[in-house]
Amino acid sequence: MTCCDLKDKVAIITGVSHEKGIGAAEARMFAAHGAKVACCDVAIEGTQKVVEEIKSAGGTAIAVECNVADPDSVKAMVEKTVSEFGTVDILVNNAGITRDAISKKMDVEKWDMVLNVNLKGAFLCCQAVASIMTDRKSGRIINTGSIAIVGNVGQANYASSKAGLIGLTRTLALEYGRKGVTVNMISPGATDTQMLEGVPEKIYDFIKSEVALNRIGTPKEIAAAALFLASDEASFITGQNLFVDGGMSIGL
Repeated sequence: MTCCDLKDKVAIITGVSHEKGIGAAEARMFAAHGAKVACCDVAIEGTQKVVEEIKSAGGTAIAVECNVADPDSVKAMVEKTVSEFGTVDILVNNAGITRDAISKKMDVEKWDMVLNVNLKGAFLCCQAVASIMTDRKSGRIINTGSIAIVGNVGQANYASSKAGLIGLTRTLALEYGRKGVTVNMISPGATDTQMLEGVPEKIYDFIKSEVALNRIGTPKEIAAAALFLASDEASFITGQNLFVDGGMSIGL
């Protein structure tokens, strides 16, 4: 038996525009395992490049422009996906931003911007697909947290947004569970994405030293965890936060 077959499943994945990002890796991997993927992001040009890559590899995907912090934009994203593919089986809330500052110097605009995208955006996307999934008594929702939920200097907004996703994930798992929908969360550790580009070597080496496996993770490794949680093999897992961090969270 082949693990994690998503043949004919329809997946919405947000935050797909960065070629080296986790969302793009998830989109490629889901498509490679048979899913029809709606690749969604506010930055549509980068998203279209990922879609073309998926199509060139024989997969099925569309690009959808969406601002997850805007309810109307989220509604339109789901409507376009259903119009194109007929339904939504899987939602991966990957869209996220950072606006770092020490808390006493953080302005309200930075706080609101991060919470609106990272937490409110995930809520809006979950809400938009809820009826589709519960009516069919089947569905998978995967939220994307972070090692930052344990706290990180200069990231009061980001850490709060990701910690808030734990409460959202557990609550929705309870609300949707009797309707056959699982809701889980993955929390990546240090990962080789665009966020680490330009980090000074000394800081990069320090981050790596905090990982039990003594290396930085890859977007594919994070995507593999999301793929598993989206699959039939994970049908009895819900309300959980899975750290995918090479042991970075051990002892925290």
